[in-house]
Order: sequence, then C-alpha cells, then structure tokens
Amino acid sequence: MFTLEQIKQAYDKVQTETDFAIYIHELKQLGIKGYNTFIADGRVVYYGDTDHEASTDKKFDPLFVAAFANKERFIECLVMHESGQTDYYTFCQQAAQCGIAMSRIDIIEMTCTYFSNEGDAIVIEKIPV
Repeated sequence: MFTLEQIKQAYDKVQTETDFAIYIHELKQLGIKGYNTFIADGRVVYYGDTDHEASTDKKFDPLFVAAFANKERFIECLVMHESGQTDYYTFCQQAAQCGIAMSRIDIIEMTCTYFSNEGDAIVIEKIPV
C-alpha cells in the first residue's frame, strides 16, 4: 500500500513536463491507479488497485466554484497554466471561476479530465509519456 510520504518523494522530483511523466510512472509502480484533485481546496485523493486511498489535507481556504462551466475560458486558462504563465493557486482560482470542480488523473488511461460541479467531463487531455 502506498503512502502520502512516498507520493511526496516522487512529486518533489518534478521540475519539468518530462519529470511529470516520470512521476506518473513512479505512482503507477506504487500501485496508484489515479487521483482526484478538488479545485475548491486543493485536496487530493489518490486511489489504488485494492481500493486503498490516501488523501491530503486542504491546501488553501475554500474557493467558490461557479455553478456553470465556461469551457472556452477554462481552456484559455489551462493553456496559460501549462505554458508556465500562472502558478498552481492562480490556476485553481481561474478553474473555480470557470466552474471546474475537480480534475482526475487516470494513470491507467493516461488522461487528465476536468469536471463540472455536476460531474460532467468538460475537458479531457491525454497525458504525454
């Protein structure tokens, strides 16, 4: 079973997009199938093969998540974030304003999906490996 400490050790190595692919590979080796990040407070829940879960604490005070998703604006914010123009907290603020409630990294499918409050998939990205 994986621990938050093992996940943190793997994450601390991430500096570039290439490192992110290595991080995902390390998570897979730990038995992690994916993880959900809750935009409102930055909490992350990792889940594995045997229904084992590990959850982080909240990372910041709760953000208000808009009731309706604005896909076009969210894509603009996502592109800015992925090109290094925003930090993580700013990205979470922008995502919340765009009605994004959660993101899910699926390590098996190698996708990142962003969901609305209603659980609708708004954007699905393929994770480069």
